[in-house]
Amino acid sequence: MAARGIALAVGYLFGLIQTGYLYGRSKGIDIRTQGSGNPGTTNSLRVLGPKAGAVTFLGDLFKAIFAVLFIYVLFHEKYPDSVGVLELYAGFGAVLGHNFPFYLKFQGGKGIACTSGVILAVCPLAAPLCLVLFIISVAVTRYVSLGSVLVLLSYLIQAVFLGQAGYLRVGSDYRAEFYIVSACFAAMGIWRHRANIVRLLNGTENKIGKKEES
Repeated sequence: MAARGIALAVGYLFGLIQTGYLYGRSKGIDIRTQGSGNPGTTNSLRVLGPKAGAVTFLGDLFKAIFAVLFIYVLFHEKYPDSVGVLELYAGFGAVLGHNFPFYLKFQGGKGIACTSGVILAVCPLAAPLCLVLFIISVAVTRYVSLGSVLVLLSYLIQAVFLGQAGYLRVGSDYRAEFYIVSACFAAMGIWRHRANIVRLLNGTENKIGKKEES
């Protein structure tokens, strides 16, 4: 349990690096007062432009990857059968830090770029399909929120499939725990998009290319 707590704490510290907020500050703008007030990739793109969107996405992606790698280096020799689960806890901590940064009154992003980094680092075999679903759904509908939700659901389904097929780096005793933490990723991401989902169902969701946040 101690290792899990350490992984969560380390991940949370990495997640506190709010790329969109810091980039905006470097330009004299508080992203929290612009657009949707969300310091994530989509709002950074809409408020500050493509460069800001790219920087925010990559920064949030890599902070999750670095959190996972840190825990791997720390624990892979001591806990070889469960290090994959510990990596996932670190990734979950990074998303928590991103979504709920204490120094921004716990008002952060929605965690999709962070979650993408976790998928790449912990379950890379799931990444290609997640990416394809996101690109196609956004290209066809122009709804970033829809693509984000599809990524979350796709990852969860693939994690279970890959685990049952023996492709995850976790021992059989830890697969169920891996699935549960993966489900927490999906549940939190969908919950963070709850307002977007309501707008999608009502046909009032904002499309990419508009100033308002989807």
